Amino acid sequence: MLQLRVCMPQLRVCMLQLKYPACHREQPIFTTRAHVFQIDPNTKKNWVPASKQAVTVSYFYDVTRNSYRIISVDGAKVIINSTITPNMTFTKTSQKFGQWADSRANTVFGLGFSSEQQLTKFAEKFQEVKEAARLARDKSQEKIETSSNHSQASSVNGTDDEKASCAGPADTHLKSENDKLKIALTQSAANVKKWEIELQTLRESNARLTSALQESAASVEQWKRQFSLCRDENDRLRNKIDELEEQCSEINREKEKNTQLKRRIEELESELREKETELIDLRKQSEIIPQLMSECEYVSEKLEAAERDNQNLEDKVRSLKTDIEESKYRQRHLKVELKSFLEVLDGKIDDLHDFRRGLSKLGADN
Repeated sequence: MLQLRVCMPQLRVCMLQLKYPACHREQPIFTTRAHVFQIDPNTKKNWVPASKQAVTVSYFYDVTRNSYRIISVDGAKVIINSTITPNMTFTKTSQKFGQWADSRANTVFGLGFSSEQQLTKFAEKFQEVKEAARLARDKSQEKIETSSNHSQASSVNGTDDEKASCAGPADTHLKSENDKLKIALTQSAANVKKWEIELQTLRESNARLTSALQESAASVEQWKRQFSLCRDENDRLRNKIDELEEQCSEINREKEKNTQLKRRIEELESELREKETELIDLRKQSEIIPQLMSECEYVSEKLEAAERDNQNLEDKVRSLKTDIEESKYRQRHLKVELKSFLEVLDGKIDDLHDFRRGLSKLGADN
């Protein structure tokens, strides 16, 4: 009975702490900085930023409750208040990003770090704190079972001398205390059952969240593949545009050559007209020869001079005829070259129109 009296205050304290947990001062054991995210409650796939910039994220240890929490505050807003349980798992999803599910808060927290070393330190601390929480839970359960067994043994194995010495009002008081202890133990067993149900619920929620995270990871991989395909297509189109620009440059050079050829043709045509004018002048000059011959009949003194002049004129006429034939030959040759050049020019212009229509169609498709 004396042992029962000693254990009663401790049991009362334990039950009060379980039923009405008080707020005690917590001690920070690890602090870092990271960008905080939460899973979208509607889609369960997308991340929603909980902070606009990197904030302080700390592990806190509650000495009174022997529990651990992750807390982060952005200004006056608490964005993380997650109590670590042995069933939680911190997962590294990339070199600088990690996440864990909190079934009590019904959400998934994500942290983006500035370096892989910070992520590794945070994950190691999470595993360490998780193991400490598991040991604290096991120790608490062992303590409750030991206290319950010890209390039951004390109530059953009381000696006759103790029963004899505690008579009258003392028996009534002990009986009342014993009844209260039984009620407390019954409530403790009910709480343990409730905690087991809650633990099973947390495990199911964790499984659902894990499945959602796997689906999210698959969606991210699919988006990455689509982005890679779009990037390759963009590079291909850029290369095609570069080729088309090079072709446009070649067409511009061909146009410039055609312009130069047109100018050359115009110059040749101008020279041809000048030669025709000279030919007409020569023909007019040749009409004067009969008049000179008629005058030579009357002027015998000038016959030799006239004959020499005539001979000279005949030589000039032959030279002019030769020049005329050469001019005609050049004219025919120039006409042939001009015709061939015009045919080539028409082909180039048709190709240019086809290429321009292709560019217009390509621009419309894009």
